[in-house]
Amino acid sequence: MIQGKTSGGDIVDRVRREWASALPDLDTSPIEILGRIGRIASKSNAVFEAALAPTGVSRAEFDVLGALRRADRPLRASEVTSVTLMSGASTTKISERLVSQGLLERLKLERDGRVVLLRLTDTGRELVDRVFPLRIEADRELLEGLSAEHMATLADLLRRVALNAD
Repeated sequence: MIQGKTSGGDIVDRVRREWASALPDLDTSPIEILGRIGRIASKSNAVFEAALAPTGVSRAEFDVLGALRRADRPLRASEVTSVTLMSGASTTKISERLVSQGLLERLKLERDGRVVLLRLTDTGRELVDRVFPLRIEADRELLEGLSAEHMATLADLLRRVALNAD
């Protein structure tokens, strides 16, 4: 029996009950974790996208800006591609849009003009520094009610799952 709150639990509990009815011999226990991870990520991303909307920057574009802000130095487009897990074509398209918005600039490497470096403009840095804390605060609200110990345990367990995925 799948346990839940008196209200019948969350949507994942309901989905598991439905699958148990449709396919009673199938162990659907992975849904307990991965279904919830997906729902939480969707909620977190939706809240963040709403916070980004007034800036005119998409989440993927913000990922590029964030990669550059974390590095705090110009990066090759290939480096941005590797840390954002985007395709090279996406990185190029996104960086061109960010250049047109004045948030990013493309520089040629002095010793090799074929190499393009991406650098945040002051406006791009200001946008990241203003918006990223909003993301962290919204995510903190999703984790409300978890103690520091619970969060450390959850982070460790999810790290193990993420390593399996990589």
